[in-house]
Amino acid sequence: MRLFTTVASLALSAALMSGGAMAQSVFDTARISEDIRILSDDSFEGRGIATPAEQKVIDFLSQRFADAGFAPGGENGGWTQAVTLNRIASSNVRAALKQGGEVTPLTQGQQVTISSRLPGSDVELKDVPLVFVGYGVNAPERDWNDFKVDVRGKIIVVLVNDPDFEEPELNTFGGRAMTYYGRWTYKYEEAARQGAAGVLIVHEDRPAAYGWTTVVNSWTVPQFDIVRADPAKERVPVEAWIQRDAAEKLFEAAGVDFEEQKKLARSPDFQPVDLKATMDVSFDVASSQIVTHNIVARLEGSSRPNETILYGGHWDHIGIATDEGVNGDKIFNGAVDNASGTAALIELARQYGAGPKPERSIVMVAFTGEESGLLGSEYYAANPLYPLETTVAGFNIDAANVYGRKDKLNITGFGHSDLDDRLTQVAAAQGRGIVPDAGAAAGIYFRSDHFPLVRRGVPMAYVNSAGDYVDAPIEPRIAAAAEYGRIGYHQVADEWSADWDLRGMAQDMEVVYEAGKALANSTDWPQWKPTSEFAAVRAQSEAQRP
Repeated sequence: MRLFTTVASLALSAALMSGGAMAQSVFDTARISEDIRILSDDSFEGRGIATPAEQKVIDFLSQRFADAGFAPGGENGGWTQAVTLNRIASSNVRAALKQGGEVTPLTQGQQVTISSRLPGSDVELKDVPLVFVGYGVNAPERDWNDFKVDVRGKIIVVLVNDPDFEEPELNTFGGRAMTYYGRWTYKYEEAARQGAAGVLIVHEDRPAAYGWTTVVNSWTVPQFDIVRADPAKERVPVEAWIQRDAAEKLFEAAGVDFEEQKKLARSPDFQPVDLKATMDVSFDVASSQIVTHNIVARLEGSSRPNETILYGGHWDHIGIATDEGVNGDKIFNGAVDNASGTAALIELARQYGAGPKPERSIVMVAFTGEESGLLGSEYYAANPLYPLETTVAGFNIDAANVYGRKDKLNITGFGHSDLDDRLTQVAAAQGRGIVPDAGAAAGIYFRSDHFPLVRRGVPMAYVNSAGDYVDAPIEPRIAAAAEYGRIGYHQVADEWSADWDLRGMAQDMEVVYEAGKALANSTDWPQWKPTSEFAAVRAQSEAQRP
């Protein structure tokens, strides 16, 4: 299936043919487009991890990096870092709510998605009580605890995002900017700490920042997790989402109003609600361990090779659908997400390899397992091939702009480090302004591969295009980007298009290239802002840096 087969596609094609002159760029957009096309071709089978497609990705990227003049940067002189994961596939899912004498079946992929990341052979929960615990947050530093009742052995129902999303003026959790407490990963982690048997996250498009189709495509396929010493302490048996409509009926049958409870949940005084319901859940679990790989390339620095500038982006995507797909198309090609970012790493390597060797080393990491919860970058951050203490800074590239140049640059996580100032200066030289953290409400800062390194104190930048398109006609570009949001993201329609305008992507690449090159040829060490929660972690390793 080709993405943009609508009127928007035809209009966009016309826009590109009639658009303004291309600004001079050091990057070859035709070459980038060809790399995206190859990586998102059907023959790569959606770049599922630990599948035959993975070796194709490794072979392709290692050859491209070698051609760019980079050396193998992985383990034992090779191109890869092995990442061992648990693979947990859930099947034969059966679920039902029991409430007021009524039994309501819940269908996988329709009212709910149910999966597990707890290794085993099956899950069998019967007559498990349901309790609504608001946003499911336990934040002592904010005097906030939604767990005012014992939830051990129960299934908790929680809202997505955090308490400030609906009412940012409360400013209890940073206003409209999502904190980590708003991420689904946190909801599941905290439920395990509380001893819950499972979690039902109520899905709503705006606070989740994606639609139900994305939930279905992401949570009805096998789940992966890093190998844990005691997974039962860190994972609940049932990790689930429930459609808002189904949740409203659940609340109504319990004699409470869903919207009213949402409002009450915005207060630290919120009291959990017994939903006067139980849930039966059973499904088969196929557990196994798989080995997937980060792909690592390195250009050794000329005078300070032990100091590293890191560029990262995930190579993996969702793979092949387990159902009939859409119009017979079952392959999640992941052209924008994230063949585009992977192709950007290749082109950045070409530019570094063609120029004078930088003083500090440049490391390119194509991470695995991002779609399964940032697992490749989490593994690298926990087992770095190059010490994090002497990793000067890094740049993450995920889902590049393929629709044309824009007049501003978005800096995700703006306000955390002085990388902001460096990026702002480069963007200004392009004639572009800054949008500070445009994705704050959607928690983008916690949703890509820079975050595991950030948590360990490495200043990381994640930028993309923002503002208004600058090349006329404008409307077709807006329409094409909106269409991707509707039918492309995490769907089989995320395919390469010859109609794309990669000049905006090239602009963003120039920002991270110029900022990285300046750092690579300096003795500067970017600093966290004093107000950032990550400053203390970096400070602990200060003595290990020159």
